[in-house]
Amino acid sequence: MRSGPDGGLRARIVKRLAHFDLDVTLECGPGELVALVGPSGSGKTTALRCLAGLEVPDGGEIAFAGATWSRGRTILRTVQKRRVGLLAQDAPLFPHMTVLRNVAFALSGGGDPLRLLTEMGIDHLRDRRPHQLSGGERQRAALCQVLAGRPGLLLLDEPFSALDVENRLALRDRLLALRDEWGVPVVHVTHDLEEAAAIADRVVSLRGGREDPDWLERQLDLLRSGTTPPGFRAPCPRPPLAASAGPHAGRPGDTTPRSER
Repeated sequence: MRSGPDGGLRARIVKRLAHFDLDVTLECGPGELVALVGPSGSGKTTALRCLAGLEVPDGGEIAFAGATWSRGRTILRTVQKRRVGLLAQDAPLFPHMTVLRNVAFALSGGGDPLRLLTEMGIDHLRDRRPHQLSGGERQRAALCQVLAGRPGLLLLDEPFSALDVENRLALRDRLLALRDEWGVPVVHVTHDLEEAAAIADRVVSLRGGREDPDWLERQLDLLRSGTTPPGFRAPCPRPPLAASAGPHAGRPGDTTPRSER
């Protein structure tokens, strides 16, 4: 398998799970965001963990930026050498450290931790410890910690789902700005189908471990009719897509690359 598009990610992940076999192909170029959606238990998180090197695939191949990370069950690049940032809903921070020290601990290349906090709008929280933060503040600090390692690939596993609408939209928009500035590929697992359609360059739907575009279109039809699909969170209230998503906005279900919209 050649490396990903323009040096980005190109992967086919095959993994035997308890009730089905996961078999999904993902491509994500620099500065692109690919949303991975599907019902609970469809293999989305497993796919992210295989990309991060936290689980071993049973088949397929993962390549990134000219290097093959895994082929079949053979790991060619360990998790420590992949430069992957993984942010989940329950992203941990060191409880005994301040926000500033948490970010400084993860810094790569001797950067300035305070600059990252300022870019994320939480520099005023630098001396607080995790237990003194709100949910939105904690997720912003965790994102700063992930970004401090200057990841070449950013993986997001429902990091905003527990946040209120205001914090979710603010953190999402800040993440998109940093993605554009740094040109980092992003694979984002979400249950918010409207959000996926609004901000993603491509939307990949998983059902029973396989890509199922027809299933995705059925769910989007339900959203258009004002019905929340079974097993999914209702989309968070927001202004019309064109106003809230700016240059990233597209019609629900639109998988046209951002540059071609």
